[in-house]
Amino acid sequence: MIAPRTNPAANRHGLTFWGQWLCGITLVSAVLCYLAFDRFGEVPTEYRLLVALTVLGSVPAYMLLRVYHKRYSYLSGLLHLAGGWVTLLAGLTVIIYASESVNLFAAEIIVKWALLGFIAQAIAFVPLRYFAMLHARSLNRERTAIIVGSSPRAYELAERLHSSNRIPLMGMVPSAPDDHTRDGRFPVLGNLPNLKDITEQYGVRRVYIAVSLEEMARIEQLYLGLLDMSVDVVWVPDFGSMPLLNQSIAQIDQLPAIYLNEAPLSSHPAAAFSKSLIDRSVALAAIVALSPLLIGTAIAVKLSSPGPVFFRQPRHGWNGEVIQIFKFRSMRVHDDSVVKQATRDDNRVTAVGRFIRRTSIDELPQLFNVLRGEMSLVGPRPHAVTHNDYYSDKILAYMARHRIKPGITGLAQVTGHRGETETLEKMEQRVEQDLAYINNWSLWLDIKILIKTPFTLFSRNIY
Repeated sequence: MIAPRTNPAANRHGLTFWGQWLCGITLVSAVLCYLAFDRFGEVPTEYRLLVALTVLGSVPAYMLLRVYHKRYSYLSGLLHLAGGWVTLLAGLTVIIYASESVNLFAAEIIVKWALLGFIAQAIAFVPLRYFAMLHARSLNRERTAIIVGSSPRAYELAERLHSSNRIPLMGMVPSAPDDHTRDGRFPVLGNLPNLKDITEQYGVRRVYIAVSLEEMARIEQLYLGLLDMSVDVVWVPDFGSMPLLNQSIAQIDQLPAIYLNEAPLSSHPAAAFSKSLIDRSVALAAIVALSPLLIGTAIAVKLSSPGPVFFRQPRHGWNGEVIQIFKFRSMRVHDDSVVKQATRDDNRVTAVGRFIRRTSIDELPQLFNVLRGEMSLVGPRPHAVTHNDYYSDKILAYMARHRIKPGITGLAQVTGHRGETETLEKMEQRVEQDLAYINNWSLWLDIKILIKTPFTLFSRNIY
């Protein structure tokens, strides 16, 4: 049995979330009850039921969009709160229409509640966040820390603790006697044999152990030496140049386990289900809304040159499975036994094809791939099988980008890494962005990428 992944930071964030959520959702419920009572002189059964649905539905909606996350600024926090509130209202609307209960509610009350409910949460958000941050800072000031180690990971950890200003860092204790800090910013407090004396002298409450793989044998000795002291001991593994993918820590029947490489879809099943549900719903709605454009483009492609309307090509999908992706044909029919990327002023591209490639209209048929569950709206772009075969042994962890469903758009596309990859360096940069997306995947990240995508359509790298 694999136990849930937990850590103290996550637990503290959970308490912060539940406290702010309870206050916010109480205000929302109170606003709805007040509006109903003001109108009817009582709170009818259907409105009480709506309150219950609001309380239940707000938990997954707010969790998925990371509402009340402590790392957000005030503005970013309010934007996440608005996203969670809109998502909750959308879900409630679907339930009301699906149950044919729309006539039971007064439109005026619902509209006022949607507006006033968010305003009440937004007003409460500012002081709640202030006191939550104040409490966190007071706790962090008590956690004076030192870092044991001389590896690059030890210095990276020192930089992050210093820049975040979350935990007072007293200095470092090098794992080798003659080591010194790189630029003098983090003072050397002493040598490793004197670790106990150092922790007592500086009133240390937390010791970070960040040693390289070659020094792993020291961890047990260090830990046993600190076990009888009133300090928290945190091991920050240094895996050197090993590329990690969606790394995490869990327990398997009380045995600690470090996941070096795990697919996000298997480690976050609830969020993955939500992503798939949103993908297919939005794809279906987009196909219906864009049907005139799709039909018009199909006619234009057919008239532009002899050949089929759609271009199908085998590409690697989720977990490396080969799928057939759909695109509007933008080139004249030619011998494609050797797959070649499109280049600027490519003579194979038709006049219609040049326009639909420039505007990315040629990618729209991939909405059908999304509807079939083969692709996602957001994810690493699928490459031709032959390209994958070429790059897989030239770029480290290249095929790891297929640990998640490929997407119509992705982080690489909105950060300028699209178009022809005529050099190995350009493909490495694209893969780096794809892996960053997998490691930082969330529904909120998907939403931000979808918002940014239209603004990338004017890139000069599209041809």
